[in-house]
Amino acid sequence: MIDDTSFTIANAPLAGVIGMPIAHSRSPALHGHWLRRYGIKGYYVPLPVMPEHLADVLRILPRAGFVGVNVTIPHKEAILGLADAVTDRAALIGAANTLIFRPDGKIHADNTDGYGFIANLRQNAPDWQADAGPAAVIGAGGAARAVVASLLDSGVRELRITNRTRLRSEQIKAEFGARVVVYDWAQAGNMLEGAQTVVNATSLGMEGKQALRIPLEALSPGALATDLVYTPLMTPFLIEAQGRGCRIVDGLGMLLHQAAPGFERWFGQRPEVDDDTRRAVIG
Repeated sequence: MIDDTSFTIANAPLAGVIGMPIAHSRSPALHGHWLRRYGIKGYYVPLPVMPEHLADVLRILPRAGFVGVNVTIPHKEAILGLADAVTDRAALIGAANTLIFRPDGKIHADNTDGYGFIANLRQNAPDWQADAGPAAVIGAGGAARAVVASLLDSGVRELRITNRTRLRSEQIKAEFGARVVVYDWAQAGNMLEGAQTVVNATSLGMEGKQALRIPLEALSPGALATDLVYTPLMTPFLIEAQGRGCRIVDGLGMLLHQAAPGFERWFGQRPEVDDDTRRAVIG
């Protein structure tokens, strides 16, 4: 006879993060820290899923006790076509990073990256003002689209953008409107002149990736520079920007803040993002 007490996991909500690869993700450490902090009987696990298996896995997870998942590369765009309901901001950005499984098994898709980006700035640069001057965004991928949407929504009046493939920048301009100004990649250094918010929204500068080779001489002292990369925390971009007199905000806070809405929906507790949370994830 099987002892039913060995299946206590079935009585606790399950959540996780879907991606491929996924072993590097810090989300399990983050959510595990919050679950322990608040004494919640729940579990958050990494789920390596190949693109060709994504649809099948999503159909099974709600039946297996999952209340939701985070979604990361390479599934954030494909997930929109598999969800039963998509928030306006996820549709605008063209990607989702947070799924809620409803009691009837239907999938609700949202994107909290933009929220996490702005919350990180508000927490670590509380005097930052979106309308203080132009913003400059390096990159035009899914993360960059979330940043663009959140900056414009926060009140940025002019948003400059550059990408190695200009077409992706042009697509963002077409979708987000006249406040977006496109710069050629070769002129990326020029778009920094007078910018009061500068964002590296590429993976350039991440451990194991190529360096971000954009001249930074035009950075304005006192401008805010932030990097979505958080491995390492102090990227070469942030180090040079700080050396040129910029205020800097690292990318770890965006990861922490974007996770909070999902945790609240899945486990019923709004988690606090604080120094203990940072230490738990870094450690």
